[in-house]
Amino acid sequence: QMQLVESGGGLVQAGGSLRLSCAASGGTFSRYFMGWFRQAPGKEREFVATVSRSDGSTYYADSVKGRFTISRDNAKNTVYLQMNSLKPEDTAVYYCAAGSGAATWSTSRRQYYYWGQGTQVTVSS
Repeated sequence: QMQLVESGGGLVQAGGSLRLSCAASGGTFSRYFMGWFRQAPGKEREFVATVSRSDGSTYYADSVKGRFTISRDNAKNTVYLQMNSLKPEDTAVYYCAAGSGAATWSTSRRQYYYWGQGTQVTVSS
């Protein structure tokens, strides 16, 4: 059973940056593609970014493309989300997730089997 623990959230002004980390344990990290999702108050959890198991291929939601970068370090069992040019609408709880299956990566919550507890990101205007 894989455990995921996010860190790096906080309060930042619009235009600022944050780097989220997600440390994995209890499983073979490199077997899973990884994703970041977020959930704002009163809204559904939405896809943010995903990265493949080993070849580094990535995919982003249109709302964060060009501002956020997802990466992973399989030697450290960690996935990152670098967030630049933050906007108030990026305010949410951010979750990392691990998925498996035939896909290289996925934007669908249904393909992710393990989830972290989330870290709060608040962007002030």
